[in-house]
Amino acid sequence: MNSRHRAREVALQILYRFDAAQHQPASPVEMASELAGHFEHFEVPAALREFASALVVNVLTDREAIDQLIATHSKNWKLERLSQIDHCLLRMAIGELQKFPETDAAIVIDEAIELAKQFGAKESPAFVNGLLDAVHQALRS
Repeated sequence: MNSRHRAREVALQILYRFDAAQHQPASPVEMASELAGHFEHFEVPAALREFASALVVNVLTDREAIDQLIATHSKNWKLERLSQIDHCLLRMAIGELQKFPETDAAIVIDEAIELAKQFGAKESPAFVNGLLDAVHQALRS
C-alpha cells in the first residue's frame, strides 16, 4: 500500500469522526490541535501527516461548495440519504480533484473507489465512481 493511499485512509477516518460527532473545528488552531491529537493517538507516521492534513483542511474549508457539487451531480439521490462514509469519501475526493491538480484525476477516482470498497457498502464503489466521474467532467468544462 502506498503512502498516499494510507494518508487518504487517515484523512477519511478524521473526516468521518468529525462528521459523526457533528463537529467542525472552529479555528485553524483548533484544527491543528485535533489533527495532532489524532495523529498521536493512532500513531500515524510523520510521512503521512502532511498530505492527510491537507485533505482534511481542504474539505473542512470548502465543505459547502463541495456538498453543492455532490448535490448537483447525484441524480435522484439527496445528500441526506448518503451514508456518512460515502459522503466523507466523496467530499475528500472532490476536494482533491479541485485543489490537487498535480494528481491525475484517474488516480483520485481509483483511490476513492478502493476506499469505498474498503469502508463503504456493497453499492458504494459504483456510486462513488459514477458521481466522481460526473463531477470531474463538470470541473474540466
